[in-house]
Amino acid sequence: MATATLMVASLQAQGVIDLHAHIITPSFLSDLKEHNALMDEGFPIPHYDAQQHLQWMDDAGVQTSVLTMAAPQPFDAQTVREVNEAAARLKREHPGRFLFCAALPLPDVQAALREAVYALDTLGADGIKLATNARGQYLGAPELDTLMALLNERKALIILHPHRPEPVNHAVMQQTPLAMQDYLGETTRAVANMISRNVLARYSNLRVVVPHCGSYLPLAIPRMKSLAPVMQRGGMVGAIDWEANLGALYYDLAGAHSPEVIRMLLTITTPDHLLYGSDYPYVAPQALSASLARMRQYLSEEPDLAPFNEMILHKNAEHLLGLTSEKPSAREGDGKMIVRIAEIEVHPKHLAEYLAYGREVASESVRNEPGVLCIFPMQSKEDSTQVRILEIYASTEAYQRHLSTAHFLRYKQGTLHMVRSLKLLDMRPLDLESMQLLFNKLH
Repeated sequence: MATATLMVASLQAQGVIDLHAHIITPSFLSDLKEHNALMDEGFPIPHYDAQQHLQWMDDAGVQTSVLTMAAPQPFDAQTVREVNEAAARLKREHPGRFLFCAALPLPDVQAALREAVYALDTLGADGIKLATNARGQYLGAPELDTLMALLNERKALIILHPHRPEPVNHAVMQQTPLAMQDYLGETTRAVANMISRNVLARYSNLRVVVPHCGSYLPLAIPRMKSLAPVMQRGGMVGAIDWEANLGALYYDLAGAHSPEVIRMLLTITTPDHLLYGSDYPYVAPQALSASLARMRQYLSEEPDLAPFNEMILHKNAEHLLGLTSEKPSAREGDGKMIVRIAEIEVHPKHLAEYLAYGREVASESVRNEPGVLCIFPMQSKEDSTQVRILEIYASTEAYQRHLSTAHFLRYKQGTLHMVRSLKLLDMRPLDLESMQLLFNKLH
C-alpha cells in the first residue's frame, strides 16, 4: 500500500516545489514560552511533525518543500542554531523532499554573520530566511549592509517572511489578525525600504523571494515610482535603479492566489519569477490540497496562464534553487489563438506620456514579432483616461515570447506609475474565418 501511494504521488507531483513551508521545533517553542512570546504574532503557533508534512506532500503531489523558521524571532541565538540544525537533519534524512533556508539571530548583525557562514558552509543551507524586521530592525537598514555584502558574495537565495510590525497596535491586532492585513503591509514596507536604498541593485547577486502573492507590491510599486521624484528632490532618497531592484524579486503564491492575482503580479514581474508556496503547517492540509488542485486547474484552463503551468509549479523553483541550469520556459501550447482586451485607466497627469508608450509598444510588437497579430490601443471619446487595448496573439508561444521582449518590458516598467487600474479580459473568438478576412482586407 505504501509503495502504491508513493507511485500515485510521483505521478501527481510532476516535480511540484513548495517555496513556503515552516519548521517548528520544540526548542523554538520553549524559547518563546520562556519569554511569554507564544502569541507575539497574534496567532497560535501550530504543531509541526515532519512525517505528517511528508504525508501531506505525498497526498497533494508536492515533491520538495523548502523549510524556513516560523515567526516570531527567537530571543536566544542558540535556538536559531538548533532550528537550523533540525532543518539540516530533515534535509539529510529525506533527500529530495526537504531543503531549507537558514534563520539568523538578528538584530545582532555580528552573530548573524557567523550563523550565515556556518549554515551555508557547514549545514549546507540552500539559502537564508530573513524576517521583514527583527525587533524593529527593518530590512534595508544601513547596519545590515555588511550582512547583505556577505550574502551577495555567496550569491545567496533569500526567502522573506513577515513578522509583527514594530510598533504595533495590540488592540487592533486582536480584532484583525496580522495575517489578514498587517503581514501584507509589513512585507511591502520591508521590500520598499530595500528598494529605496538600492539594496538589491547594489548587491546584484541576491535573489529574494517575496511571500504571499507579492503582498501589496503590485499596487505599491507604481505609487512608489510616482513619488520617488518628489522624494529625490527633497533629498530623502537617491537615484533608484528600478530594473535591477525589481529584477531580483521572486514571488511565492502562498495565500489567496487566483488567476486575477497572477495577472496583477505580471504587471510588475515576468512568469519566470512566480513560485508555488503552501504556508504549511499554518493552513489545514485539506485546505492546502484543495488550493493546489484549484491552482492546477486554472493554470491548465486559463489560456493566458496555461503556458506557465510547469514554470510556476516547479521549473522556476528548480532554476532558482540551482537544481537545474536550464532556464525556465513556457511549455509548448496547443497553438490556439489568444484574444484579450486590456481595460486601463491612466492617471490624467501621465496620459500623454502613457499614450506615447502605448503607441510605441504596439508598433514595435506588430512590426517585429510574427506571432503578435494585433496590439491596437484605443482611447474612449467620453473619458480620455480610459484606454482599451485589443491584443491578438497567434498562439500561447507567441504570447510568452512577447512578454520577454525588450520593448514590452520597457513599456511595462516605464508605465507602472502611470496606470490607476488594469483589468485583462480574455475573449473567445466567435468567427475566426471572418477575422482572417478582416486581416486580409487591412493588408
